[in-house]
Amino acid sequence: MRLSTGEKVSYGVGAVGKDMVYAFVAGFLMYYYNTVLGVSATFIGVLFMVARVFDAINDPFMGVIVEKTRTRFGKFRPWLMIGTLVNALVLYAMYSVPSGLEGNSLLVYISVAYILWGTTYTIMDIPYWSMIPAITEPGKDRENISVIARSCAGFGFAVATSLTLVVVPVLGGGDERLGFSRVALFICIMFIITIGVTIKNVKEKFNIKEKAATVKDMFVALFHNDQAMVVVIAIIVFNASLYLTNQVAIYFFRYDIGNVALFGLFATVGGAVQILSMVSLPLIRKKFECKKILIGAIITTLVGYAMLFILGILNIQNIILLCLAAAVIFFGFGMATVLTTIFLADTVDYGEWKNGQRNESVVFSLQTFVVKLASAISVLIAGVGLDLIKLDQDAAVQTASTLGGLRFIMIIIPMAGLVLSILFFKSKYKLNESKMNEIMSDLKVKREEVGNDL
Repeated sequence: MRLSTGEKVSYGVGAVGKDMVYAFVAGFLMYYYNTVLGVSATFIGVLFMVARVFDAINDPFMGVIVEKTRTRFGKFRPWLMIGTLVNALVLYAMYSVPSGLEGNSLLVYISVAYILWGTTYTIMDIPYWSMIPAITEPGKDRENISVIARSCAGFGFAVATSLTLVVVPVLGGGDERLGFSRVALFICIMFIITIGVTIKNVKEKFNIKEKAATVKDMFVALFHNDQAMVVVIAIIVFNASLYLTNQVAIYFFRYDIGNVALFGLFATVGGAVQILSMVSLPLIRKKFECKKILIGAIITTLVGYAMLFILGILNIQNIILLCLAAAVIFFGFGMATVLTTIFLADTVDYGEWKNGQRNESVVFSLQTFVVKLASAISVLIAGVGLDLIKLDQDAAVQTASTLGGLRFIMIIIPMAGLVLSILFFKSKYKLNESKMNEIMSDLKVKREEVGNDL
């Protein structure tokens, strides 16, 4: 049974609020802690690294919990609701640090708040993405809903990224601390509303009958899913590269380009083009297989990085050229983001075919695991790197060595990571269209046999 247009749209709507939250944290929490609260960049980098690794390790266990859930509302929607409500509360608290806190008390507060945020985001994020292979089969329907969801996520991410620094001073009346708190409240409300639309209108379509699996069986099947592991490793390297750029972009535009206001324009153009690239995937798929499209997407992003590097060296503030660089970078990034979701969904079917365990939530827990691990790696490099290059936030002009180090962190390291990811994925990923057709034919027979045995 195919999904209706209303169901596809309702699923995508949930991603808007969800990724507004993620963009608000990924793009501005370091700035809020460092610049607004005055916490050292190195402490923040170490905190984020430790917290995200700890949280990432817990993700597969959350996947198991979802997999074991049996309610009349399904196994995904109850956790979507619980995770969203709790995470919204924690998000507001994280950006509403009491003004009287300082010293060790401040460090304890922000540490606890950040760890809680990551943990509660997992409760919501894993069941959200796990629904894709549970409500679609490989092919057009799965690709379409992945495009819609990732496009909506890109829209939410772009809105939060491009407008936050514009809205904060307005809502705070010039007080950044108050402004961030009020923006957080607005995003929390949007988060609850949009996920509520998904919960109300999207239900599981395929109730695959399978014999109950133990926790041990799930993890054994997971680590024997070689294609899922390939996708995971590629996503870690790819996302860590892009997230590193995101972490230091504000500093790059403020000190290297020399105009922090251009960051908002850069993010807006990039976000718009990212959505456009996602929407264009079905058209490109008519001529090329997904694996070839991914390779082309990463090469495109590398070209955009090279353009940005040249603009930074020459201190060029030309708006058209900066927007062009943003368009090239985010076109490739948007395309790759949708494709990795499709690839991971296909590995669920592959895992069932190879190991007899489907485990949507356990497999998709890897997506949140790798996103957090990649983010942890990037924020550690950013936090320690900013201190190592001796970035002076009180100075109007940075030294030549500092600017060179900033370009290295912002552009060169990510480019190296993208090259590694494309080489690894190209050599290891084997699930092309013909292979997936073969897998689905075999699964149809196996599911009928299992259904007769139960």
